[in-house]
Amino acid sequence: MAVHAHPDDEVLFTGGTLADLSARGAQVTVITATLGEEGEIIGEPYQGLAETGQLGGFRAWELKHALDALGVEGIQLGGFGHFRDSGMEGSPAHENPRALVNRVDEATELLHGHLAVLRPHAVLTYGPDGGYGHPDHIAVHKAVHAAAEPEQRIWWAVFERTAHYRGLEAVTPPEGWSLPDKEYLDNFTNADCDITYELTDAALSAKRAAMLAHATQIWLADGSLTPVNPHAVQVGLKDPAQVPAAYALSNLLTMPLLRQEFYQLGQGEPQDSLLGEK
Repeated sequence: MAVHAHPDDEVLFTGGTLADLSARGAQVTVITATLGEEGEIIGEPYQGLAETGQLGGFRAWELKHALDALGVEGIQLGGFGHFRDSGMEGSPAHENPRALVNRVDEATELLHGHLAVLRPHAVLTYGPDGGYGHPDHIAVHKAVHAAAEPEQRIWWAVFERTAHYRGLEAVTPPEGWSLPDKEYLDNFTNADCDITYELTDAALSAKRAAMLAHATQIWLADGSLTPVNPHAVQVGLKDPAQVPAAYALSNLLTMPLLRQEFYQLGQGEPQDSLLGEK
């Protein structure tokens, strides 16, 4: 089971892992807490979604296609639109009574019910910093740990720092994009991990397809076109065998798409693999 705050988090943090586990026969369920109503839209044609308050519904559609690409099941916590994207601290969205950050206890209760039904071998979610400090990610972390029984194995998905610095050395940003500075990258990444999950070609392909499904939020620099963003860009690749692509969010800061995903043990006995299998 993976628990995430917004549509697209499931693929950015854990997409290849989820696709691989599903392909190997695991029952994989992604629980998403909000519809990501505060997201910034990439591409001109669909900018009006945010202005008219329709972005959340569109992102629910993107999430469905991304989960299909990964081959996993999805649950919207409390139902579609139950919890609202809280935005960043200090934003008006943060004060909305429906915002996830103001309803952590309710999210905890709902997650407890799903854990009791699904009885997962492992739960994937964020660490205490939410990955990079987003309040909704931190709220999900708190809710997951409050909902889980003490024996439940929980893994925190992280962007491992050394691997991402190395990955950025292997790419040349497309025109109009730039490389993240040290402050941004150090905030976005974590210094170490307990598990490095190697992605098969099939898992990596599924992850790329799921990223393309989230076209309002992720721009994949591999020449792809989408109706949401009908502009193609191509990253320069120095070592495609190790770094096969790159992507950016609305800030157009280039991030490497790696052949690995990374996890720290958040709760439970140490294991050599996510599910404890040999």
